[in-house]
Amino acid sequence: MGKGQAKSRSYIIELTANAEKQFLKLPKKNQLQVAALIDSLADNPRPSGVKKFHAGIDLYRVRKASFRVIYQIRDAILMVLVVRIADRKEAYQNLERLFKQD
Repeated sequence: MGKGQAKSRSYIIELTANAEKQFLKLPKKNQLQVAALIDSLADNPRPSGVKKFHAGIDLYRVRKASFRVIYQIRDAILMVLVVRIADRKEAYQNLERLFKQD
């Protein structure tokens, strides 16, 4: 690495048990798409199109087709914690409760 070049920092990706179950329930085609999206968060946890939740919930959302990946960024330890993977119709239900559990 030459002088003046910054070393890229990769984030660790973790899924909660519920997010992992939700992922496994997706059709295979969607699993591949969502997996690629989640993997890309390791290099850039705030990609173009990301939305941050308001109202005191420290969560972010990215989308792939009709699916939403909801996650928390823990910059201090370079980790992205995926808390929900769901169809857009169900993705935002009971987020406050979900956030308090993890």
